[in-house]
Order: sequence, then C-alpha cells, then structure tokens
Amino acid sequence: MKMLVVGGGGREHALVWKLAQSPKVSKIYCAPGNAGIGELAECVDIAAHDIDKLLSFAREEKIDLTVVGPEAPLMEGIVNRFIAAGLRIFGPSREAAEIEGSKSLAKRIMEKYQIPTGAYRVFDNSEDAVAYIKNTGTPIVVKADGLAAGKGVIVAQTEEEAISAVKEILEDKIFGTAGIKVVIEEYLEGEEVSILAFTDGEHVIPMVSAQDHKRVFDNDKGPNTGGMGAYSPAPVYSPEIARFTLEKILKPTIAGLKKEGRTYRGVIYAGLMVTPQGVKVLEFNARFGDPEAQPVLMRLKTDLVDIMEAVLEGRLAEQEIKWSDEAAVCVVLASGGYPGSYRTGEKIYGLNQTGPDAYVFHAGTAYQRKDVVTAGGRVLGVTAKGGTVQEAICRVYREVEKIRFTDMHYRTDIGKKALDRPE
Repeated sequence: MKMLVVGGGGREHALVWKLAQSPKVSKIYCAPGNAGIGELAECVDIAAHDIDKLLSFAREEKIDLTVVGPEAPLMEGIVNRFIAAGLRIFGPSREAAEIEGSKSLAKRIMEKYQIPTGAYRVFDNSEDAVAYIKNTGTPIVVKADGLAAGKGVIVAQTEEEAISAVKEILEDKIFGTAGIKVVIEEYLEGEEVSILAFTDGEHVIPMVSAQDHKRVFDNDKGPNTGGMGAYSPAPVYSPEIARFTLEKILKPTIAGLKKEGRTYRGVIYAGLMVTPQGVKVLEFNARFGDPEAQPVLMRLKTDLVDIMEAVLEGRLAEQEIKWSDEAAVCVVLASGGYPGSYRTGEKIYGLNQTGPDAYVFHAGTAYQRKDVVTAGGRVLGVTAKGGTVQEAICRVYREVEKIRFTDMHYRTDIGKKALDRPE
C-alpha cells in the first residue's frame, strides 16, 4: 500500500512513524514533511494547503490512502476533492471539519444537542462585545471564531485584557479572516484533558486520554502556544468521566453532526474541562492534536492502517483497538522567543543519541546541507514511555538533556499535574 501523509509537523511525524510500522504499507510520501520525517518517508515539496498539486500527485503516484494531518486543508475541502476524484482519504469533509473551523458553529451544535459547555455569545462588532464584557465581568474567555493555529484564545483575567483582545481580533485583525467574529465564553475553572476518538460517522471509539500544556512557560505562565508538551494517560480522566464523555459528549456530537448533514469520519478531538460542576467541552478539533498525537500514538498497539480502513469502510464497530498500559510523555523543544518572533537555521546537536522507549519527533526542522537545523517555533517533540507517568517524565527529560541548539526553550514541568494530585 502506498500512502501520502499531508503536513510537516510533529503530529505528521508521529503519524508517519506509526503508519510505517504497518505490514500493509510499502511506501510513504509526506507533503511537505521535515528533516525527521525524511528518514521514514519520501518528502514531497508540496504545501499542505496546495490541494490541486496534492490531488495530481496522488493520482500520478496511484496513492492508496491519503492521511491529512493539519486542520487548514481539511477546512479547504481536501477530503471532498479527493473523494470526488475517487481517491481514498482519511479525515472529515469540509462541512464536518467546520466544528473546528468555526467556534460559533461548534457552540451552536453543542447548545442544540445539549452537549455540556460554557455559556457564550457571538459578536461581529467590538462595541457590542465590549458592552457584554462590562456587563458580564471577568475572568472571561475571548476567542477568534476561525482557525488561528491554536493561538486565537485569550483567557482574560481583567476587563482591560478582555477588551484589548476583542479590539485586536475584530479591529486590528491580528488573526486575519479568522477574526471576523469573536466568541466570548464563560471562564471555566478546573483541569483540562484532551480526548481524541476515531469515528466512522456512526460509531465512536475514544483513544487513551492526554493532557496538553498550552502556555509557553512553567506553571502555565505566559501566552498560549500550539502546545509545549503532553502526557498520557491523564489521571483526572476517571472511568466515570470516560463513560460520561462517550455517552454525553462524543456520541451526541457525532449524531448531531450527521443530523445537520455533516457526517463526520476521521478523528475528532474534544478539549474538555473537568469542573466541580462536571465535564464541559472547551473546543472541538477535526484532527489529531499536536502534541497529544505523539504520546497517544506511542501507546497505540493496533495497526493504525487497520483502524483507518475500518473508519472509511463504516465498520469501526468491528475493530478492537488495543493500547499499551505504559505512560508516555512528550516535551516540546521550541525556538527562543516562540510564540513570538524567533530565529531559524540554528544547528541541532544530539539527535541520534535517543535511548530505548524514546523517540524524537521533528516539527520545525529542515536540512541545511548535511546539518539538521531549526525551521519553526516548535522544533522537536521528545517523547518517551515508562511504566508510570513519573518514570516516563524522568526518561523524557534525560533524553531532552542530550539535545541542544542555540536559544532552545522548553518547559520543565510537563506531566507535573499528574504527580501533584491529592491521594
């Protein structure tokens, strides 16, 4: 089987790494890929959003299955285009992917189908939004309605912060067309957990839990990023919460989307907040999370190709998915200055010293002659397994110490919440 993976980040490296383990797979291409992906797949110089070129390539190379990593091509209708051309592709249609592409749509669907989430209002002008903030009070959450690479969410502790966020999004257009509208949400107190699930549009099988670390600095300080690390499993996600999430969140969401004419096939990601009042949805994403995919896929024992084919053929209910009992932790190594401005082209040292039960997933890397250099904000996702979260944390940070590049930055507390829980 010849496969094409669309994207070039840490999530896509994890997908390529897992797909390459399948005996069904003879060849993997990745567009555009990165330096690390190039060790497992043939990288193709086509941008992830260039659907015309990707479609032509898939036809010419007779690709058997295309897997879409990032959200942008999903929102641009890559799945619709490939299906119309008679090609197999794993990912939701443009209509289904709008549950990520429009936060206001996601909120409307949750409200309609009684899926627990925070109270909200949608605004397209700053005057009304500011009046609402002044009337409601803070803390409050301000979100750009569209795709903003994981950075369009501002948790405002003060009225000044909230008003500033509204004006930056609606008036200054810091997120471009993603900020035509803002969603202003109730601030939810609690602990976050990420749940990814496979679905064929009828049946839903959740993956193991994970917890992301969005803020750039230790102790959840600083601005939001695309994710500075993740671990799996998350102890906050008890068996009772898992049952509630499947029956009251995931199943009703997939059923609701189908009723709306948006049948969803692929991976759906639910960002949840476990509050004293129960579990509530913060957001939905239409694909594997990044960096959650790295520790989650490291724990997957079942052939990922088998699962993807079951999704596409509507027989997910027949599929038994097995997971390792071990924990896994991913620590993102970022360029200094990220998520603001940063330098690229810095030589990376120590990449080939990884021990057993560990793997370095490349995110923003490239080749400069024979050297691997930095080429993005999030550069690497060092990931390791262990018998417990504590063991995995110790192991991953030993691996992190082997790698260096100029101005390398990472959080030193990934997974700490799992250890600090009351007995």
